[in-house]
Amino acid sequence: MRIIVGLGNPGAKYAGHRHNIGFMAADEILRRHSFSPWRKKFKAEIADGEICGEKVLLVKPQTFMNGSGESVGEAMRFYKLTPNDITVLYDELDLAPGKVRIKIGGGAGGHNGIRSIDDHCGKDYRRVRLGIGHPGSKERVTGHVLGDFAKMDREWLDPLLEAIADEACLLAKADDANFMNKIALATGEKTEKTKQGPKIPKAKSHVHQARNNSPKVEAPKTGPMAEMLKKLLGNKD
Repeated sequence: MRIIVGLGNPGAKYAGHRHNIGFMAADEILRRHSFSPWRKKFKAEIADGEICGEKVLLVKPQTFMNGSGESVGEAMRFYKLTPNDITVLYDELDLAPGKVRIKIGGGAGGHNGIRSIDDHCGKDYRRVRLGIGHPGSKERVTGHVLGDFAKMDREWLDPLLEAIADEACLLAKADDANFMNKIALATGEKTEKTKQGPKIPKAKSHVHQARNNSPKVEAPKTGPMAEMLKKLLGNKD
């Protein structure tokens, strides 16, 4: 069994926040796969289901972000699981919008939800970092994270959430490399080869052009000028 956790803050006023992208991803997985309706347990909203033959428990902690670990820890101990059985989806400031990276273990990176899960579950769980971008200065971080996604963000956010749900099979099977590749392809996060147009001949200088366009003049073979040239250049006859 695998626990897939989406992080966020409960309540309608937080629903559109960038900090709630984990909740959004969990909601999309539930909509696209065979899961029970959300119900209350473990200080969370949970739903049971199956993805590609893997039993999965979706969890959205309702403790507010700073207490997320209480909820996840309760679910982990109830099912006698380990941190290796847990996958957490959450917002990442240090990734460009729409980019996804996965790692196991590591630091919390200033994310209070991750810090709380570290405290209650240990650190060796799978972390799916969903890029929301950095506002550019430390002073603007709180407003950025606790602000709603802008209308233009939907251009990358909707394809990202759809791709996560589409590739949830790889997520459930912990096939991290293929999951990230599929997400990158689905969201356009790939390096395109530069398209080269027809080869343009190198421009010639006006002097070179003048030489090429000038009528060819042959050196005289007889007479005083011919004799002078022979003396200067040597007689090649």
